[in-house]
Amino acid sequence: MTSSKSEPALIAEQLRRAFDGDAWHGPAVLELLQDVDAAMAAAKPLADVHSIWELVLHIAVWDEVGCRRLAGEVWQPEGTANFPVVPKPTEAAWRKAVAQAKRAHDVLVNTVAALPESRLRDRVPGKKYDFYHMLHGIAQHELYHAGQIAILRKLSWD
Repeated sequence: MTSSKSEPALIAEQLRRAFDGDAWHGPAVLELLQDVDAAMAAAKPLADVHSIWELVLHIAVWDEVGCRRLAGEVWQPEGTANFPVVPKPTEAAWRKAVAQAKRAHDVLVNTVAALPESRLRDRVPGKKYDFYHMLHGIAQHELYHAGQIAILRKLSWD
């Protein structure tokens, strides 16, 4: 069975499923965050492990990395640019963080869906791999962190 969708549209769909839902593997990032409040998001049930909140901010960073690199920028976030500092854990700040992550993700998905197929084989600025590899990597990255969020939720509810 062949798809009438372009490869960028198919990749955008995988990115969307990894973050928004209807993923083959199970719950996506937003589905896992549905009943997480600020206290749970900021909790650190294990030493030297990122909180749910830190992971959400980090996922947003990497969605932005994808957009910035597609725009031609050489960018490799490090330190707090990679894992931003969590603000005082209020419900409003948590809702703002989730909304920010959703916006960054939506921009990436829409940008990828609109790409010409030829862009996928262009080399990522400053890297030895192409956009095809990077974009699949971003979807994999979101699923990796979704798994961590799922475990942190279980630890916080027990």
